Amino acid sequence: MIIAPWLHGVWNPVRTRAPSARQPAPFVNNRFFMSGAEQTTGQNSRGMWWATTGDINAFFGLMLDNVAGLLLMTALLAGFGLPAEFTVTHMVPGTALGVMLGDIAFFFIALRMGRQQNRDDVTAMPLGLDTPSTFGMILLVLGPAFLAARAGGMSELEAARHTWHIGIWCTVMCGVLKLILAPFGQVVRDAIPRAGLLGSLAAIALVLISFFPLTHILGSPLPGLLALVMVLGTLIAHVPLPGRTPGTLGALIVAGGVYYLLCLIGVAGYELPTTQPTVWFPTQWMESWQGTWWGAFPDAVPFLPFVLPFALATVVGGIDCTESAASAGDEYDARTVLGVEAAATFLAGLSGGVIQTTPYIGHPAYKAMGGRAAYTLATALLVGSAGVVGYFALLNAWIPAPAVYPILVFVGLEITSQTFMATPRKHYAAVVIACLPALAYLAMSLPDRIFGDSLMIQGGYTMASLEGGPLKHDLQTLRMLSNGFIVTGLLWSWMLASMIDRKLILAGVVMLGAAMLTCFGVMHSPIEGNRLFVPFLFDETSSLGLPAQYVPAVMEYVAGYAVTGAFLIAWSVFLPKVVSDDEVAGVNGH
Repeated sequence: MIIAPWLHGVWNPVRTRAPSARQPAPFVNNRFFMSGAEQTTGQNSRGMWWATTGDINAFFGLMLDNVAGLLLMTALLAGFGLPAEFTVTHMVPGTALGVMLGDIAFFFIALRMGRQQNRDDVTAMPLGLDTPSTFGMILLVLGPAFLAARAGGMSELEAARHTWHIGIWCTVMCGVLKLILAPFGQVVRDAIPRAGLLGSLAAIALVLISFFPLTHILGSPLPGLLALVMVLGTLIAHVPLPGRTPGTLGALIVAGGVYYLLCLIGVAGYELPTTQPTVWFPTQWMESWQGTWWGAFPDAVPFLPFVLPFALATVVGGIDCTESAASAGDEYDARTVLGVEAAATFLAGLSGGVIQTTPYIGHPAYKAMGGRAAYTLATALLVGSAGVVGYFALLNAWIPAPAVYPILVFVGLEITSQTFMATPRKHYAAVVIACLPALAYLAMSLPDRIFGDSLMIQGGYTMASLEGGPLKHDLQTLRMLSNGFIVTGLLWSWMLASMIDRKLILAGVVMLGAAMLTCFGVMHSPIEGNRLFVPFLFDETSSLGLPAQYVPAVMEYVAGYAVTGAFLIAWSVFLPKVVSDDEVAGVNGH
């Protein structure tokens, strides 16, 4: 019954009208990624328009991102003491299956769009593991659940199994929430201005996708800078490598070769990877199909306030992805994108997966690479088989991070530039304001890492232990501005774009909505981890309680948004009536 409302969108995934005239020319028939015959005819000479040499670039970008996410999950959980072998045999396969099912679905949807619109330049929507959820689930749910189970007297295996069952429930509930919200995706997309949708997307692209990888790239500057120049030179400047070698593949070969050369000659900081044990063809994950995790629901409920905001964020992100793809010329139905995302997450959870899937916001970048649809199919097959067969650890261990992370920088730059290309010039300021909360997230990441260091924890030093004063107040302000920054950026941009369009009542309603969301911690949560809460109804010892010391700050934010919203609505009464061009033409006609 939950799936029924958006089934029409899944089986009719594209709108029948002609491709949007706003699609930018650089993404159409990208000659740097097509063979000579393709450049002459505009189509693949073998009749396989959906597979071009540009798919190689796109495949490496999407595949490496997901493979790295799987190993990141294993490594972070091992840091909490959860055995890597348990993660590989129980959690990884179902998580990888979610990626495989979602990317295969988007592959066939792209084929259908190409046939219906008689086009050979359709790019499939990319899908993969949600990076914020990867960190959130591990650091806020799985890790603490495992430590609590161990502290409660469970053995290592019992605690690991208990943690796995909690993770399954959290992933399944994320899928259910997204299934419920999927039918309303197109409504939201039509209602929110492009500056709002794409502005929050640009913020993610700059802060999460482009900036953070720079620390890994410049951590090994010789191979890192070499790979960065090769990727940006081929994919942005369109300077071809010898033999028309795809930029990502060339960077992997050349920069990877330099990396291992430095390892062999013994340069400090460069070491050959150690051999990792590989579990081939694990079957333990299939236990999830027997429903052994059903009884863990009461234990999972306290963690839902941590994970459901990530599900909400991916719904907003899915709408952003749809808008971004439309600006590049591929107009998918938002209900379809959200429905596939929700189904992939739900099925991943039922198969023992613990990380939700989401459409990636780099569709224009993959299109700029020359990718069509084959790259999602290839990614689905490799990531799915890596999880089920168990060889993903070997891939990630032997692929140097500095050689592959530049692709993330390119994706972030391409998304940001595409945002401005697809947004009306008068709304540029609205795009920029959406990036400001993301900068607070960036500024807060370093203090979080400092106070999260083991020596600081052992010494009893936390942010709460700081003396009162400007520093503590500023850190708390940054915390509240950074938590829920995606939703905050979207609403701020929506508000400003509405004001630019002289829609002050709509701007006021947006501010009133922000007040409501702030009241429950969806945005501006003062609690580390962006935890939701219900003020005044739950004791602060409850997972839904709001600690007393945070109540004044939260209520002032709520009051600020509410008063601002009321002021905007009142302001609209005194706004002079603006006569439209059509009205002027009608008067002159009489």
